[in-house]
Amino acid sequence: MVRLHMKIKITNDEIRKYLDIETPDFPKYISPILNLANQYAQGTRPNVVGQMSKLIQEFEGKTIQEWEKWYLEKKPDAIKDASEKILKKLEELKGVMDKIDRQMVEKWVRDLIIVKTFIGLRFHEAILKKVAEIKGAVYSLAKPEEESKGIDGFIDNIPVSIKPHTYEIMASLPEQIHIKIIYYKKVDDGIEIDYGEIS
Repeated sequence: MVRLHMKIKITNDEIRKYLDIETPDFPKYISPILNLANQYAQGTRPNVVGQMSKLIQEFEGKTIQEWEKWYLEKKPDAIKDASEKILKKLEELKGVMDKIDRQMVEKWVRDLIIVKTFIGLRFHEAILKKVAEIKGAVYSLAKPEEESKGIDGFIDNIPVSIKPHTYEIMASLPEQIHIKIIYYKKVDDGIEIDYGEIS
């Protein structure tokens, strides 16, 4: 007999309802603002509130009331400490909010749409330029007919291809590129590059 797959989704609100847990009623925008402040303040990190996944496994009770009592016995200051960190960050954010005007918003939007889009499209050139600078070499970008052969540019006339770091894992696959490869990885504040193949 063929088993039918029947998939459903239970929303967080439904989970709260099924477990008889009240849903706090916050005004519009409050939750995302508090989430943002908490991300910056790191108020609910394990060093402040404990390792929650570990604590909930240690807990042997059944109800939310038992969990709250048990948790607060283990971490009596956690909620207060986390709240303090978040409140402090909110004060900083309030101070910054007053400085935001139309000119600043337009500057931010321009940077997002014009500059970051351009950088996203042209970072290969920046990688070539940086590697050439390190090696005391010259670089050039590939022409369209060279790009069709997998070449992104040249360092001292050596053809190179620029690939994301995840490509290195796939490099063992049958498709072989007989060109030196510079690997890159996007990180929070820029791009990490590995130019070992052309050193």
